[in-house]
Amino acid sequence: MTDEDADQSVTGFLPETSEPDAGHEAAVPPLATLLEAILLVTDEPVPALTLAHVVEQPTNEVERALEGLAEEYVAQGRGFTLRHVAGGWRLYTREDCAPFVERFILDGQQARLTQAALETLAVIAYRQPVTRQRVSAVRGVNVDGVVRTLLARGLVAEAGSDEETGATRYRTTSYFLERLGLQSIEELPSLAPLLPELADMSLDSMSS
Repeated sequence: MTDEDADQSVTGFLPETSEPDAGHEAAVPPLATLLEAILLVTDEPVPALTLAHVVEQPTNEVERALEGLAEEYVAQGRGFTLRHVAGGWRLYTREDCAPFVERFILDGQQARLTQAALETLAVIAYRQPVTRQRVSAVRGVNVDGVVRTLLARGLVAEAGSDEETGATRYRTTSYFLERLGLQSIEELPSLAPLLPELADMSLDSMSS
């Protein structure tokens, strides 16, 4: 077999590809699909105007699409709903699913706080009140899921909105102080990038 024959033999096993057409643009997903994708990654209500700017569509069309999605979720009996609250749109789990969602968060996760949770809790403790965006900037990763866990465990709570961005700010709770044996935040060590004392906190001890 010649080298040319070998090349042809190998080529026969590869999928055929075509050169992209320079004048052909990739198909854009439907408006409702785009909105749904965006809402899945946010933990705060997003104004229709903001969504319209992102998807480059008129605000009234975006609002109609959002209302359609909300009606569709209800009609299909989905496990989540789309609500218009605080001047924006956000996905929520259905109220009748709340007990099971709470059980998953409390019992379905690791009993001990993860390293990511400890680091996020430390940033909130030392920079409170602070928004999730700023915590993410300090840690260099998205902290949405971690903050939800800390909220569910009662270690942090909402503390109003940031005056500049309107984003929700977070602070530690009295339960957080109780678990560390502190009277106030001022008693925190001056330097503590992590809170190793919290590593021993388990769901069993927290429920006692």
